Amino acid sequence: MTVSSGSPGWYLRRLSRMGPREVGGRVGDVVRRRRWRSARPDCPIVTDARFTAVLPAGTTAAIPPDAAKRLVAEADRLMYGHAEFFGVVRDDLVDPDWWCDPKTGRRAPWGYAFDVPYRNEDAVGDIKQIWEPSRHQYLTVLAAAYAITGDERYAERVAEHLRSWWAANPPLRGVHWISGIELGIRLLSWVWIRRLLDGWPGAAALFEDNPVARNQIWHHQRWLAAFPSRGSSANNHVIAEAAGQFAAACAFEWFPSSARWRAGALRSLERHLRGNTFVSGLNRELATEYHGLVLELALAAVAEADAADVPVPASVRLVLLRMTDALAAVVDNRLQPPRQGDADDGHGLVVDGAGTDRWASLLATGDAVFGRLAWWPAVTGTDVRTPLLAALIKRTEPSVTRPAERPAHFADAGLTILRGPEEIWCRCDGGPHGFLSIAAHAHADALSLEVRHDGVDVLADPGTYCYHGQPEWRQYFRSTLGHNTLQLDGDDQSLSGGPFLWTRHARSRVLAADTSDASEAGTARWCAEHEGYQDSVHRRRVELTAASRELKVVDEVHGPRRNARLAFHLGPAITADLVGNRARLSWTRDGEDRSAVLDLPGQLSWRAHRGETDPPLGWYSAGFGRKEPSTTLVGTGFSDGAEGFTTVLRFCG
Repeated sequence: MTVSSGSPGWYLRRLSRMGPREVGGRVGDVVRRRRWRSARPDCPIVTDARFTAVLPAGTTAAIPPDAAKRLVAEADRLMYGHAEFFGVVRDDLVDPDWWCDPKTGRRAPWGYAFDVPYRNEDAVGDIKQIWEPSRHQYLTVLAAAYAITGDERYAERVAEHLRSWWAANPPLRGVHWISGIELGIRLLSWVWIRRLLDGWPGAAALFEDNPVARNQIWHHQRWLAAFPSRGSSANNHVIAEAAGQFAAACAFEWFPSSARWRAGALRSLERHLRGNTFVSGLNRELATEYHGLVLELALAAVAEADAADVPVPASVRLVLLRMTDALAAVVDNRLQPPRQGDADDGHGLVVDGAGTDRWASLLATGDAVFGRLAWWPAVTGTDVRTPLLAALIKRTEPSVTRPAERPAHFADAGLTILRGPEEIWCRCDGGPHGFLSIAAHAHADALSLEVRHDGVDVLADPGTYCYHGQPEWRQYFRSTLGHNTLQLDGDDQSLSGGPFLWTRHARSRVLAADTSDASEAGTARWCAEHEGYQDSVHRRRVELTAASRELKVVDEVHGPRRNARLAFHLGPAITADLVGNRARLSWTRDGEDRSAVLDLPGQLSWRAHRGETDPPLGWYSAGFGRKEPSTTLVGTGFSDGAEGFTTVLRFCG
């Protein structure tokens, strides 16, 4: 069943997931929005505004030459107007239309911001396509290119686009004044643009001496102070809002309210950073890309604090330390983390060119700020962002004991990594169904697996692909059938109430986790179960045996006889030859042929699906807005077998 947002039924379901305090806060928001429609104060008069949060002398000299080369190449593409956002290639960025969605050709309507029906693609277009360029992260790339090369063409293009955007988007008018996360990230971009343009003769005239810029900065901060994400929506959005507000109040400390805004944003950041993060260091949304987004945003906020000599609670740095260690623990041998939950390619701070590895960059920054542990994987790539952040963030010695060995089982998050020989990597999911009462970015993926061999997706998490406008695809990519797990009676384990709303959450628990490294000898084991099907319990056991390079998966259903479908999604690099209940898998890695055999449960009837659209099945999304056909093996039958369903994946030598 496809459930859309914005209908009366959706509003009732959404309301049911809120507590009294959140309802009261949202009522206050409605009143404030109505009042703001006719009462729009002017920015206070500012005199003697200065920007002092500059990079230390010599910072850009520390940028590795290959990282600088990638950045300049990216900047040059942007100068020619070329960019790609969520799979849509654009060549109009020399003179962008800030309200146009190039995918549908629609333009968002003009008017009071809170009247714009941004969830309605027929009226607005694809809102992500409209919003993304206006985060101005492509302008931070151009500004960084100026900082490295001194070529004023980059600075002049940045100034031209900022002036264009400010003129087209006056406060509270139109689609770019609707969502707090957009305002927060945009403010952070403006801070870094001003910093990176320091030394350009026009920098002050563009920002601190420009009443239009000051007005925009003031109204952005006023908006964020008035409309924070609340209650069941206080996920990564509230981190972006607080980080952007805090960064601007530190770097653009020009207004009577700056100190109050800074203090409030820091309180919010500290509180919600702790609230959004397990003690183990993993993000509570259990959506890996949001772990990266939150880590980037919070590191940028700490950089602003240190640049402005604003004390930050020790708990903030502690959470960032734990997040960094957790990231180092879960990545595979190619430094890629799990593909768990939603992913929309969102970044906190972008100053690098194409080809820079996001996760290697974060680990490099963690090394520079906190120091690496002996068990951390080696980071061989380079980036621009790490030297810039490291120049601002004061390195402090951690006051806590860090893991002496590489963690593999994160009990609070229910995430377990099994590692075997020849770089076999397996993620097992026995954790909560997302974060907060709506679990906005969760998928119905309880007990699902991901398996990689030397970084290649063998049993893959298919990804996310889309959020708005294509409900059948949104439903598929976050469904139970869309993951490597067992589906009963054609239902999802958790009940969806909308594209970012789950009204019933499957409850999982890990029963056993022996994560002894199976890379040389022995067997690593994991077992978990969930009760998402109410009168039935799905239990799964996984064993990774080193000697045979074999992964064994046993699925049991305790409850009445039900229709069962067991799915295994293969990565796009995998070719499968299915005969009966045996699939021979083959792929190539670095010019070398690799293979495996997948023996599937004989009690089920097996079919291979690839690139099907009615309904969707057999797809892989490498990034938001992009999808490609891949092979999905689906076995159908009944769940009445006392012996369970046994699957064996054996990697060939």
